[in-house]
Amino acid sequence: MANQLTDFDTKMIKRSIELATKNVAKGGEPFGAVLTCGEDVLTEAVNEAYIHDDPTAHAEMQALRQAGKTLRQPHEGITMYASGKPCGMCMAAMLQVGIDRVVYGADEELGAAYGWGTQPLYDKLKKDLGKQGIEVVNCPDASSKVPFDAYKEKHSA
Repeated sequence: MANQLTDFDTKMIKRSIELATKNVAKGGEPFGAVLTCGEDVLTEAVNEAYIHDDPTAHAEMQALRQAGKTLRQPHEGITMYASGKPCGMCMAAMLQVGIDRVVYGADEELGAAYGWGTQPLYDKLKKDLGKQGIEVVNCPDASSKVPFDAYKEKHSA
């Protein structure tokens, strides 16, 4: 069933769009997300960057934060429904926590027409570290391993 949409997928995309539209009415940006496990809704979220002055508070990130305890446990069948194509930051976070599937509404062309294109960030992320437009400098220090050793000792018992 890879890449096939179900009636549930359509219902969840419509819900993410509804959340996004309500968020705009409250002064927010046009993004909503619904996180599910199978056909159970784990959480719903909207872009809250305008509330918290937090540029990482995208709808998908907020949904991941809200479902944090659930996502720390072994899981499968987790789908993120997003009203628009996820940006590189959100996609990286979803990969990090093991989201199984992402379904989105507005594609790159539609988002870009309104100033919300994601491709420029994806293009930067394809470049090597330090060549993405931000200076990145490694500052080696022997004590850098101390927190790793502390973690290993604490969790190896």
